[in-house]
Amino acid sequence: MNRIITIGREFGSGGREIGRRLAENLKLAYYDREIVEELVKRTKLAESYVLQVEESQPLPLLPITTARTFGIPANYPLDNRLSIFKQESEIIREMAEKSDCVIVGRCADYVLHDRNPFRLFVYADMKSKIKRCREKGTDTAQMTDKEVQQKIISVDKKRARYYQFYTDHNWGGKSHYDLCVNTSGNDIKKLANALAYFLTGI
Repeated sequence: MNRIITIGREFGSGGREIGRRLAENLKLAYYDREIVEELVKRTKLAESYVLQVEESQPLPLLPITTARTFGIPANYPLDNRLSIFKQESEIIREMAEKSDCVIVGRCADYVLHDRNPFRLFVYADMKSKIKRCREKGTDTAQMTDKEVQQKIISVDKKRARYYQFYTDHNWGGKSHYDLCVNTSGNDIKKLANALAYFLTGI
């Protein structure tokens, strides 16, 4: 069975960079936007639409199991969203089957639970996330710290709702991960190197 590392992450925590560096250090395939690109190729859906669906929740109060129970009408927008999740999940499983890999986001820890991935969750305090957003994102240049904070909170809420809807688990809940990493005030490169060393030994 291939070695699989999945990464859930708070917005601005550096989780995506940790994933990329882990893949480089451990010589693993790295999948993030590649999943979206493959889905777009297979479905001809607009990439912007897929990205929008990925971090939004179809029904605010109903988990996926409840939605299925009630039998949502075929023309309801939920059908498209469920279809996208199903196809993304198939792509994730295909990628995990193909080689050792690091997969960022997209409920990969849940989708691949039967393959026993090493499940990593990356988080940070708000001050560190604001700082990292300013360093990495050009869209925050004209925003106040309060506006950046509101954006971070909004994105994380969407991720949490999306994850809970499709998995019926709490996003970031420590019981669902093998290791939770706090990047607050830490150098991401050094932290990724330390994690690679740790993962080499297990």
